[in-house]
Amino acid sequence: MEKLAKFKALGLSDSTLKALKKKGFEEPTPIQEKVIPLFLKGECDIIGQAQTGTGKTTAFGAPIIEKIPEKSGKVQAIVLTPTRELAIQVSEELNSLKGDKKLHIVPIYGGQSMTQQLRMLKSGVDIVVGTPGRVIDHLERKSLNLGDIMYFVLDEADEMLNMGFIDDIKEILKATGPDKRMLFFSATMPKPILGIIKKYMKNYEHVAIEKEDLDVNLTEQIYFEVQESDKFEALCRIIDIEDEFYGLVFCRTKTDTAQLAQKLGDRGYAADALHGDLSQNEREKILNRFRKQKINILVATDVAARGIDIMDLTHVINYSLPQDPESYVHRIGRTGRAGKQGTAITFVTSTEYRRLTYIKKTAKSEMKRGRIPEIKDVIKAKRARVKAELEETIKTEDYGDCLEMSEKLLEEYAAEKILAALLKYSFKEMFDESMYAEISGSSYVDRKGKTRLFIAMGKADGMTPEKLCEFIQEEIGESDLKIRDAEIFPHFSFVTVPFAQASALLEIFKDKKRGRKPFIELAQKSKGRSSKSAGEYRGGTHNGSRSDSRSDSRSYSRKDSRNDSHSDSRSTNSTGYTRDTRTTKKKYSSY
Repeated sequence: MEKLAKFKALGLSDSTLKALKKKGFEEPTPIQEKVIPLFLKGECDIIGQAQTGTGKTTAFGAPIIEKIPEKSGKVQAIVLTPTRELAIQVSEELNSLKGDKKLHIVPIYGGQSMTQQLRMLKSGVDIVVGTPGRVIDHLERKSLNLGDIMYFVLDEADEMLNMGFIDDIKEILKATGPDKRMLFFSATMPKPILGIIKKYMKNYEHVAIEKEDLDVNLTEQIYFEVQESDKFEALCRIIDIEDEFYGLVFCRTKTDTAQLAQKLGDRGYAADALHGDLSQNEREKILNRFRKQKINILVATDVAARGIDIMDLTHVINYSLPQDPESYVHRIGRTGRAGKQGTAITFVTSTEYRRLTYIKKTAKSEMKRGRIPEIKDVIKAKRARVKAELEETIKTEDYGDCLEMSEKLLEEYAAEKILAALLKYSFKEMFDESMYAEISGSSYVDRKGKTRLFIAMGKADGMTPEKLCEFIQEEIGESDLKIRDAEIFPHFSFVTVPFAQASALLEIFKDKKRGRKPFIELAQKSKGRSSKSAGEYRGGTHNGSRSDSRSDSRSYSRKDSRNDSHSDSRSTNSTGYTRDTRTTKKKYSSY
């Protein structure tokens, strides 16, 4: 425990120290150093002002786990987060901190099965991590009782304000008893948050951590618009088109991290995962292999990647979009060091544009939109590398004992046939285009924060705009949901809903199909097809002729890998940008 001496000095138990050691922690961050001992004293509420990515979850999570008893039979603490992604992340972090302590910690959020959540809550939960809307749903159903909680934590309070959750927070606070301690964490302290503090906090201390400057000088930043299902294929193409790839790939959760590393390994890449479930010994072994470049791809969570300092990384890939600008900067700052330019690539889905815009603005990022390399471009790059390696071998005349065999073959066959046969024999699989899957076009996203959805129900199912609205409201559990631009055709419909609700619906119906087609999926902006022709659209369950109308730029179609929402940018006049890393020079087409 020598490395954890500073954590021990904060007052944490051996059980918690053991859990921290397993996670690879060595020293507390500034916010942890100030909040943990203050919390353990048990004398006041706490306001923690610090950026995201500074270890706030451990700052409140470790002492809460220390304080609450096992098997109490009731909810003892609630943590409110602004997004479902953060709820999952915080829940996983708390579960990794509890060590051997028998505590039941669960996330509850919109888009997850209500039945599943009811079952979890009924079985007995000690700590709930939830989004405001879904917590209120459970309070109204009487499936969640906060009357006896010991601790109320508000995480990312300023983001809660930005997303319009202040009234929800007040409503949730009314459902809590008076004998609780409150902890608010926020990067800034706007007036509405201060108003809640003054109203609900009795005696509190304000802990502020100085804000870091956000700087990403030597890193070229690119983002790709992809559907969630296409991320893995896109990642493989990016890795394969590069002469050198030595990088970190960031995922949101430890489960995602382990699964992605497994998939990469199954595809033949030298990859491994770094997450909170690894022992310190396992963690060191993986890092040593990565430093020695025995593996060239390390998949990690933000927490697991703390303390990684490797100078020669060529790439950082945001496989999952980070929660905030600080996390983004911390991630991509690991490349572009020591005067060498690096590349940071971010995958963004249709429901993440708003967060991406916020990250770009706050981090003052010059992030360019790029197009994922085509299969033919990846194969072309592979062929060029093989040619270069062969030329280098010819120049060095390092033939070993192969020269004699070559001379005998030349006596019988033409040189070009011998070389072609050798290339096919050695690199057949490497040049096989069928190893890559097609990537569908980007789904249509309204830049005002709306998403267009295809729903496999229409007039034949008795559907009307009003009934469609009621159906969506019921499935999401939000009675005040606003939808617009509903179009009802005989056998299917289109509707526009806010980002978050679209994402929730897609999650709810991800495994449900009607016939061979998904019940709900993202619509695509279709060039050259009027929305009036949607009922005759090709590729769905109903065939017909393609409309020749090109007058309506707001037309939509179902997913079709041949359709691309930005197909006009494929012209020969489209611009490209170049990354130079050592001797590497690759192009991704950009917008």
